[in-house]
Amino acid sequence: MIAVSACFIIGAGPFYGLPVAPTPGDYVIAADGGYLHCREAGLVPDLLLGDFDSLDALPGDTDVERFPVDKDDTDSMLAMKLGLEKGYRTFHLYGGTGGRMDHTLANLQGLAYLARQGARGYLYDASYVFTALWNSSLDLPAREEGIFSVFALGETARGVSILGGRYPLEGGELSPFFPLGVSNHFEGRPVRVSVEKGCLLVGWELP
Repeated sequence: MIAVSACFIIGAGPFYGLPVAPTPGDYVIAADGGYLHCREAGLVPDLLLGDFDSLDALPGDTDVERFPVDKDDTDSMLAMKLGLEKGYRTFHLYGGTGGRMDHTLANLQGLAYLARQGARGYLYDASYVFTALWNSSLDLPAREEGIFSVFALGETARGVSILGGRYPLEGGELSPFFPLGVSNHFEGRPVRVSVEKGCLLVGWELP
């Protein structure tokens, strides 16, 4: 099956609501303790998975897939891989930031993993959202104010263009060892971020 809707992954980290909420046809995965956030938001997930180190009791209203505690994948990564297997190419991740720093970093790397697979993931924090680009581009609608940032992931990103913001760049390079792209500004124009070779992490303030 090739899905045309989105996969929503709800993790166990701090939950700040749903700026983008599931609609009929979307697939919702609760990653371990993320099930409690689903209930808080009035969602019944299609699947609950994880090693269940952050959920005391398993519910009876959804399918459950249990994994061992000793594993290479985080619960969020397991959910991303499962969503990819089901054909989803758009992912919205909640409860994946603001708790343990190592899991926040792991989820940012997960965005890069999705980008390498030809998918697009969005990781939401209290006031920010991040996505990753792999040899591709991203268009952000015009805003009168607000901040966005662009970082290279893994290795030097080449052929980077940032158009429409206060600090433009065209066909340049961004290094993963220096945060040159932090704190750019919207200035009433649409913004396009693109990279010809490499991976970019792009984050912007939620409206």
